Amino acid sequence: MNILYLHSHDTGRYIQPYGYPVPTPHLQKLAEEGVLFRQAFCAAPTCSPSRAALLTGMAPHSNGMLGLAHFGFELNDYRQHIIHTLRAAGYYSALAGMQHIDSWKKSGAPPGSRIGYDVILTAEDMRQGKGYSTVEQRAIEFLRNHPPQPFFLSVGFEETHREFPEPAPDIQPGYLRPPAPLPDTPETRRDMAGFITSARSLDHKMGQVLAALDETGLAANTLVICTTDHGIAFPSMKCNLTDHGIGVMLILRGPGGFTGGKVSDALVSHIDLFPTICELVGIEKPAWLQGRSLLPLVRGEAEEIHEAIFSEVTFHAAYEPMRAVRTRRWKYIRRFEDRPGPVLPNTDDSPSKTLWMTHGWRSRPPAMEQLYDLIFDPNEAHNLADDPAYAPIRLEMEERLHAWMTATNDPLLHGPISWPEGFTRVPADRISPTEQEVF
Repeated sequence: MNILYLHSHDTGRYIQPYGYPVPTPHLQKLAEEGVLFRQAFCAAPTCSPSRAALLTGMAPHSNGMLGLAHFGFELNDYRQHIIHTLRAAGYYSALAGMQHIDSWKKSGAPPGSRIGYDVILTAEDMRQGKGYSTVEQRAIEFLRNHPPQPFFLSVGFEETHREFPEPAPDIQPGYLRPPAPLPDTPETRRDMAGFITSARSLDHKMGQVLAALDETGLAANTLVICTTDHGIAFPSMKCNLTDHGIGVMLILRGPGGFTGGKVSDALVSHIDLFPTICELVGIEKPAWLQGRSLLPLVRGEAEEIHEAIFSEVTFHAAYEPMRAVRTRRWKYIRRFEDRPGPVLPNTDDSPSKTLWMTHGWRSRPPAMEQLYDLIFDPNEAHNLADDPAYAPIRLEMEERLHAWMTATNDPLLHGPISWPEGFTRVPADRISPTEQEVF
């Protein structure tokens, strides 16, 4: 069985198969042929920690990727990346495009080199003097060139990261709806039009790779994993622990029961993909894995594999330590640093951010503890943490979170965590992630 890992930047669940008015016909087709997970979550709503968690099968604070790779963070052990476990089972590994868990700033080598892929498909000539400049072209050429089998091919796209392109002429902002946390204004609608334009480009590119998989006859024996790192790059979404930040698209298609247009509502996490692959391939799971296989869900042997899932933020552009636990009904978020206002550098600059800033966002401090009833408050807008009526639930959720942090040896239990020395960071009292300094 081959594995094709398709992943995007900052897409959340804002695609057609999740019911959003964001036309992505190729991803819709993939969902109708595979299995769509409606309640899938990342282990961290920030880029490098999320990807590292998926590819090592454990929380960022366990694998070492507490912040962004280009800000100096790294895995404790790059041999824990899934390609090394698969290599022992005879897999050939290839990378096209984004990876974001190894930075040249640490190694002096090309980004991705320390991970250990058998080949990194660059824009350099790949065959017969040809150059393939785009990510999808490199992946397609790999698939068409009779790749060694079995293979693990990672194809990472920059879309839907900001800056967004200008809205396509047929995408009319006046008839759009902005994301749920934001007001319906001309600024937010036009911002959403840019996202939709980027998502349409992503869908087209992923569709080209999927078409090549079909054309080469590899599709029947290939597990396709299509996901994103975290929520979309709008205020109160990316880099936040509400479902707006940690909810992700997750579509699997291929061997093992991932067929037939099934839809799962089970709580699942990115860290469940590594043990799923191990079970499918028939190899022993490494001892460090913290997730659970998805196969009981698709085989109809279980309705749930988790009572709760967990997510975290430590560093993004700035330091903002917080942890969260989510059950079917409740969400509890704990912040570990009291601040007079939001950590603004951890929100990408945008027209939507400017709108909130204009109306006083900087003077609205986030609560240290947050508790949400996801049945009656799915947008997580009404904090129940200080309501005495919900004190027993808050205590239960706090105990769940503390038990997880203890079991996984979260360094945050021992106090504040330091930035790597000599690397770029942004002080938490700044406004933009571009206000970087070296310490």
